[in-house]
Amino acid sequence: MTPPCIICVAITGSVPGKQNNPAVPITVAEQIESTQEAFEAGAAIVHAHVRNDDGTPSSDPEKFARLKEGLARHCPGMIIQFSTGGRSGAGKARGGMLPLAPDMASLSVGSNNFPSRVYENPPDLVDWLASGMQAHNVKPEIEAFDLSHIFQAAKMHADGRITDTPYVQFVMGVKNAMPVDRAVFDFYVATVRRLFGKDVPWCAAGIGPHQLTLNQWAVAAGGHARTGLEDNVRLDRETLAPSNAALVRRVVGICEQNARPVASCDQARRILGLRPGKSGPP
Repeated sequence: MTPPCIICVAITGSVPGKQNNPAVPITVAEQIESTQEAFEAGAAIVHAHVRNDDGTPSSDPEKFARLKEGLARHCPGMIIQFSTGGRSGAGKARGGMLPLAPDMASLSVGSNNFPSRVYENPPDLVDWLASGMQAHNVKPEIEAFDLSHIFQAAKMHADGRITDTPYVQFVMGVKNAMPVDRAVFDFYVATVRRLFGKDVPWCAAGIGPHQLTLNQWAVAAGGHARTGLEDNVRLDRETLAPSNAALVRRVVGICEQNARPVASCDQARRILGLRPGKSGPP
């Protein structure tokens, strides 16, 4: 049987704003509404940041708490994944929402260059974030911007800093980081399978115009796919994406072309080894 594909929707991030695409959700209420539409279109995971009302990045746990409550109510069973990324806060503020016990949280295990800055993930902070995820039963998603990050995740798994088999997401297309190159992509897939097992789930994300390419590669190769306005605000060079849901529906179409069913939230939880979700309002 063809394995189902988990679709993750990254709804807003820390960078794109209304000036880039009016559909980018900024407030908690906008994020809940946009996620519900994406959930109904087929997304099983929401990757979430929070913003201040002026659109600037935030790491305020109170905002995360309101977002989590609204998502649980309007998207029953959906996997909630919070970002601990470095654009939203500094130091341990990046993990201030972990006591809220989301299903998952992103974890970058190494540093790399971004277009105009260094994305710093010092070892002591990585260890602190990983220990917080363990303490609150939060499954990390390893955001791999470089080959070394996959090997670091394997080391952390071997020595117990990551308890579950790592769920690795390749992030490709960030300038100065991992290029969009098919041979590189194939090597990363082979490396994850060699380190963690041939049937281990993995995901891929493409930035900007590369989003469609990585969606196609991941679905065809048996992986899982990330889409959403955080990574890409357009359907094509001339057309802004009207919503996160529109980008999710595009991945659903790719799944249909590859004869892969779209994973339900319950299926996604089983694939990732997560606790069952609630089927109704909290």
